[in-house]
Amino acid sequence: MRIGLVPPLWTAVPPKTYGGVELVVHLLGEELVRRGHEVTLFGTGDSRTSGRLVVVCEKNMLDYMAETEAYVYEAYANAAVARVIERAGDCDVLHFHIGMHWMPFAALAAARSLFTIHTFASYDDRWLARNFPGVGLAGISRYQAAQLEEGTGREVAVVYNGCDFTAFEPRLDECGLSRSRGTECSGGSYLAFLGRMSFDKNPLDAIRIARAAGMPIVLAGQAQQAKEEAYFEAEIKPLIDGDMVRYIGPVNHAQKQELLRNAAALIFPIQWAEPFGLVMIEAMACGTPVLARSLGSVAEVVEAGVTGYHAAEIEEMKALLPATLALDRRTVRARAEARFSHMRMVDGYEELYRRLVGG
Repeated sequence: MRIGLVPPLWTAVPPKTYGGVELVVHLLGEELVRRGHEVTLFGTGDSRTSGRLVVVCEKNMLDYMAETEAYVYEAYANAAVARVIERAGDCDVLHFHIGMHWMPFAALAAARSLFTIHTFASYDDRWLARNFPGVGLAGISRYQAAQLEEGTGREVAVVYNGCDFTAFEPRLDECGLSRSRGTECSGGSYLAFLGRMSFDKNPLDAIRIARAAGMPIVLAGQAQQAKEEAYFEAEIKPLIDGDMVRYIGPVNHAQKQELLRNAAALIFPIQWAEPFGLVMIEAMACGTPVLARSLGSVAEVVEAGVTGYHAAEIEEMKALLPATLALDRRTVRARAEARFSHMRMVDGYEELYRRLVGG
């Protein structure tokens, strides 16, 4: 098939550091090419693909905005959709990974369109889903798909995000430092947090969980907007001491792997209804169990007692840390790979493409 992929423009494909959706699009596109499909990526000039790249803007928008007077993201995203519609006749399927507010334009394209929704589904999204039934929809968790289906009369397919498990080398041995502090565990001697420095991602409670356990924590990620920068300066930065609380900033793949594989557990104390949470399966790919808050899709991703634990409140999470640390890391990785390999993700999307084109 001839497949057009339309990622967000915030970071390059693949991303240099943070960029969960862009990483998913990269894995999808590369495997589709390997399977013999003709792939066109409508992205930024600093993106890489084994298919064909149609450049929308010179650089990813975060860099572009930092280096120029560029300010309004939507102008560039509109340009991306215009390029897609211009070239839609060259594709059998257009697969959008941008927000649903561009769905009305996709409905005009000379190719079948599919939108994967990577965010929390809003009233506006449901209105669009109801009013443009000819545009395909996919969710990244059953929780999120149910939100999109509510009141729309639509059945939304679910394709879980995938991870390239071959790109992560797990650490499966036991640790010493945490055991000496009276906590049985496998893996590393510290806890890890990886995500945006924001209220929603909640690094503050990750620090509190580590403190309650008497374990060091390493934080990675960055603030991405003024509100998040203010949160980081006020709530997180004063707690960073370089010893029990370390901050290493944004990380590339090699740095992310080292952070996750050497951690005793990933702490994921979100304060919003996460539609998926790619970092959870990346930790599992390293053999690292996950301790998460039970919001959004978490209960679908983390199998309690197998790949980690989850709880509704932070105090409950603190109580579950010893059990999380005691999980077998080989089982964590094996079970996660069986469920969340990027090969399974591509299988799922190939099936949806075939349904869309009627083959």
